[in-house]
Amino acid sequence: MRLLKTPSVLPGFNLSLGITVLCLSLLVVLPFAMMAVSTAQMGWAAFWHTVSEPRVLASVWLSLRMSFFAMLTNIVFGTLVAWVLVRYEFPFKGLVNALVDLPFALPTAVTGIALATLYAPNGWIGRWFAKMDIQVAFTPKGIWIALVFVSLPFIVRAVQPVLEELSGEYEEAAASLGAGRLATFRRVILPEIAPALLTGAGMMFARATGEFGSVIFIAGNIPMESEILPLIITGKLEQYDVQGASAVALFMLLISFFILLALNLSQWALGKRGGAKA
Repeated sequence: MRLLKTPSVLPGFNLSLGITVLCLSLLVVLPFAMMAVSTAQMGWAAFWHTVSEPRVLASVWLSLRMSFFAMLTNIVFGTLVAWVLVRYEFPFKGLVNALVDLPFALPTAVTGIALATLYAPNGWIGRWFAKMDIQVAFTPKGIWIALVFVSLPFIVRAVQPVLEELSGEYEEAAASLGAGRLATFRRVILPEIAPALLTGAGMMFARATGEFGSVIFIAGNIPMESEILPLIITGKLEQYDVQGASAVALFMLLISFFILLALNLSQWALGKRGGAKA
């Protein structure tokens, strides 16, 4: 008996799927595969020796730590910005909404130079910290500020659509039942925006760990203190150590992958729990 092929609901599905897989393979899979092949040629012993160098481990720890602190900061302030943009009307709201995307529009080098100028000991903002014996630029604090700046839109744009869909009637109903603001946020708002928060946090963490242009000018690049991982990779490439650069990049890629996997699993668990309650 001849089996009849069920036509796809979407016209051109096979062609569009083939083009999508081809583009992903050329733009995403192939570069990572070549990096893995280049790293495999140096052997496990040489790979471990490269990634376990104290200077490399210090830069990895610094990049992960500052990215994590920036993520926590933007989860709070990014959610607050999204809340204000959705729930309130005020003059120049459109301008403020456009400014949120400014880190995407600015070249990263311009961002780094501007931040270094502002937070240098003789800068407009840095001079006030200098009076309190606090140095921001050319320290890990400067890295944190740069990462907060460039990754803020990820949280805002992830949470904002969810808040727009969340009717204010739920908050009014919670208030009428005697719930305070903290209880309303914890029991009504947070469960709705938690998946979006995790999505934005994962994207911004991935962006922050590999950020180079906006950080390089304000970090100071002091080995074992304020040297970020992308600078280690760039330094190895300048020394024509392609395999060493690939090894460090692959090591960081694996760390970021497992962190993003954990965030995605948490998001899936929250979504499943929300579906079960519904």
